[in-house]
Amino acid sequence: MSKTFSKITEQDSNYRHLEKMSTSELLKSINTEDQSVALAVEKQIPSIKKLVDIIVEHLKIGGRLFYIGAGTSGRLGILDASECPPTFGVSPDMVNGIIAGGDQAIRKAVEHAEDDTEHAWKDLQTHNINSADVVIGIAASGSTPYVVGGLKRCQSENIVTGCIVCNPTTDISKVSDYPIEVIVGPEFLTGSSRMKAGTAQKLVLNMISTSVMVKLGRVKDNKMVDMQLSNDKLKQRGSSLIAKALGIPEQKAIELLNHHGSVRKAIEHETHQ
Repeated sequence: MSKTFSKITEQDSNYRHLEKMSTSELLKSINTEDQSVALAVEKQIPSIKKLVDIIVEHLKIGGRLFYIGAGTSGRLGILDASECPPTFGVSPDMVNGIIAGGDQAIRKAVEHAEDDTEHAWKDLQTHNINSADVVIGIAASGSTPYVVGGLKRCQSENIVTGCIVCNPTTDISKVSDYPIEVIVGPEFLTGSSRMKAGTAQKLVLNMISTSVMVKLGRVKDNKMVDMQLSNDKLKQRGSSLIAKALGIPEQKAIELLNHHGSVRKAIEHETHQ
């Protein structure tokens, strides 16, 4: 693994003596730093586009999307993957989040899990990973051994790889076919990459999954027409979408939703009558 590149995410904060700041000073300073994140992401839109397009291409032929990461990065991948079925009505197997150390690492750090270069591939094999799939490594540092090893093995197996990192020219970028490098600079709290780096990763993940689902036809106009109706709040949201789309009273929309069991089916049935 390369030791030559400088980790900007580990550089000293631009702020000193945080313990002497007032609450307002702390909050304003953090917010000032956060405002730079979206601009850093904007610079990577061309790279994000390339990755989105290849994901869409693979998912259309039955492939799947996998996120792999450790710690905060792994948790962010799991979060994005877990939101796809309820938001877009896709199979839970279409977008998958895998974290170093397994599910127990979602809540509590698993010691040395991220240092194992072989385990990501073992984790992916439990999902019968194949060349139709796409694997995205997420790591602020860009050097997490778990992710490096996983992506490197994927490339040797002709599986498309991408990454979301927050340092330039990293080990992970070198084993990614479609690298995304969002350079957000030093953290407010030195080395705490759950802050700006984590925010940047979350923004990019939002962009990737939402854009992919739109391109796959899981959105109509600007509506989540394939959303899962798994609780009362979502059923209310669904009936409101139907009412607005068809210009009908809420009660009629509720009846249609109960009858068809799907926002999309209710709208399409009434539209084509």
